Amino acid sequence: MNKYDINSLNEEQKKALYATDGVVLVTAGAGSGKTRLLTHRICYLLMEKHISPYNILAITFTNKATNEMKERVHEMCNLNVWISTFHSMCVRILRQEIDFLDGYDKNFTIISESDRDRIVKEICKELELEDDDVSKIEHHIDNIKNGGLDIEGYFLEIMKFGNDKMLKKYQSAVFKYEERLRKNNSLDFDDLLNKTLFLLQNYPEVLNRYANRFQYVLVDEFQDTNLVQYKLIKMLVSVHHNLFVVGDEDQCIYSWRGANFHNIFNLKKDFENVQVFKLEQNYRSSKNILNLANNVISNNRERMEKKLWTEKENGLPPVIYSAFDERDEALFIANEIGKLCDEGYSYSDFAVLMRINALSRSIEEGLLAYNIPYRIFGGQKFFERAEIKVLLSYISIFVNKKDDISLLKVINFPKRGIGDVAISNIKNEAEDSILDYLLSEKFKESKYYKKLENFVDTYKKLSEEISVLSLYDFTKKIIKAFRLDIEYAGKDEESINRLGNIDSFLSSVKEFEAENENATFSDYLAGVMLRSDQDEISDDGYVSVSTVHAVKGLEFKVVFVIGLEEGIFPLSRAMNMPSEMEEERRLMYVAITRAEEKIYLTHATKRYMYGKSNYETDSRFLKELGIVDIKHPNVETKKKEDDFFVNEKEVFDSGLKVGDIVSHSRFGKGIVKEISDDGIVGKIDFSGQVKELMLNMAKLEKLEEEDE
Repeated sequence: MNKYDINSLNEEQKKALYATDGVVLVTAGAGSGKTRLLTHRICYLLMEKHISPYNILAITFTNKATNEMKERVHEMCNLNVWISTFHSMCVRILRQEIDFLDGYDKNFTIISESDRDRIVKEICKELELEDDDVSKIEHHIDNIKNGGLDIEGYFLEIMKFGNDKMLKKYQSAVFKYEERLRKNNSLDFDDLLNKTLFLLQNYPEVLNRYANRFQYVLVDEFQDTNLVQYKLIKMLVSVHHNLFVVGDEDQCIYSWRGANFHNIFNLKKDFENVQVFKLEQNYRSSKNILNLANNVISNNRERMEKKLWTEKENGLPPVIYSAFDERDEALFIANEIGKLCDEGYSYSDFAVLMRINALSRSIEEGLLAYNIPYRIFGGQKFFERAEIKVLLSYISIFVNKKDDISLLKVINFPKRGIGDVAISNIKNEAEDSILDYLLSEKFKESKYYKKLENFVDTYKKLSEEISVLSLYDFTKKIIKAFRLDIEYAGKDEESINRLGNIDSFLSSVKEFEAENENATFSDYLAGVMLRSDQDEISDDGYVSVSTVHAVKGLEFKVVFVIGLEEGIFPLSRAMNMPSEMEEERRLMYVAITRAEEKIYLTHATKRYMYGKSNYETDSRFLKELGIVDIKHPNVETKKKEDDFFVNEKEVFDSGLKVGDIVSHSRFGKGIVKEISDDGIVGKIDFSGQVKELMLNMAKLEKLEEEDE
């Protein structure tokens, strides 16, 4: 159990803790105990300064961090304060205040990225624009919303430098997009921030309600704030001026979605007498790992000078593996995980981190070859699966009757004979909300009424029960009433998986209901939409295979950073752009500092990507780490250099040939079916299961005929 104990903090943390009044900036290096400081700071305000829990707000960037902080504060001082992500905080404010905005009510729906894509594509078709224009329009939407800008003003500014005729079409598309959302009582992710900021800036009674309430505001991961989030913070502290932010510009890796680590520097310009504290003691990683991190990040110029240190031992040296190709890389990783598990590690102790998702396929194949359980993060998420999206849409139309976006996903599922032409005609017949039209007496005169009569009757009947049934029971009713269980019935693997996913969905509703007293479907839908990759990562006995972005804030005993080649990590687009190269370097720093005990860095001589094999150049980061001189690579021999192990590529003679009988400690007895040209990889049949193993590492025992 966590205990409130100021003496558990180091001296620099204590100094920051005691500085309760005014604006405080804590620059906290990776693994420097910032969560411990934040939770103790909250408890110090509650227990020593006697501030009411009602008057404290803490903002984080992930649901995982939110839940961890809530649990710690409750355990330490048995009190609950408002701790949430930026987006969750804004949802909570908007549920109370959105009636100030024309066309919206508190039952608004949050649309997904895929919904946004579909809406923009529909608008492009209406305006006779090309498919290529979709991404350009979305780029303008992002710029406007991340900057908190006015649509007309934004386009007036950029029309000074571009094609007026085309930009006017784009402006029209953005206005149509906004009107489409308003008509559906829907918001996208950026709207959650922008609409909240608009309310605070334009309605004094709303600003006073929250700025007066929050005497103390704390913000985690401050380097990841964008301009709108920074403005929100300034509004919320405009009365009491007590702001405590923790950030690390070395870990700013989200500039592509508007994050601006310069907000750390802006803080000192925008507020008077900002107190600054620096946390450099690391509690996570060994000295060898921290040396790597310090070496690589010191090459960045836009940063505050700091150097991580630890009282831990040197630990194990990093392992650099020079693979022949991606298969060699994957099998090396699988083999190392297998060996370390034999030594006592658990699968959940491992993370395989990559810069881009495209590298995951070979890693999956390597882990499968060794029967190692794993999960991919950054791929298709549970709530993005087709059957789950259908179920979410059915729930949404009961919560928000204006949600035509969700209605059109289910109006012909299961099939009711309503095709694209019919949908277009029904849209034209409806004066406003399509669902309102379907429920009206007027719709009974439509030629489509008979096809949708059962749908309408079922909807009306269930609408009477939503207020009396639990979320779980109502969801079960939806599945039965709209025959979703029958639609997905079948004995093929896909049907079985889909029904299994629906069962898992029901479990998630039940868990949410149990954990959130008086929760509504609006709350549940918002929670689903605000989930992130990190929320899925747990210690349930599997290896995490993930992009670096998805594991920020997490830690693992053993980390593999793969694909360390120029053009992959760092990405090719960063080569001639110093600011982007610095962000790539920050990503490398984040990847390294996820490791507690052991780190592996792998790169390949040759890699198959985008339809062809290419010979690769080692990543510049390897040289910056202080391990390998990439100007003089030696791929012919093995060497040990400066206490760092380098395993270079060479032709290997395992002493085995096709047809040999072998024994493996895990898979038992097998027969060699195939050996690669370089002698490293062998395909071995273990009683009908063919495994690809690295013959230079798999510790196979060759059996003589009499041993059989």
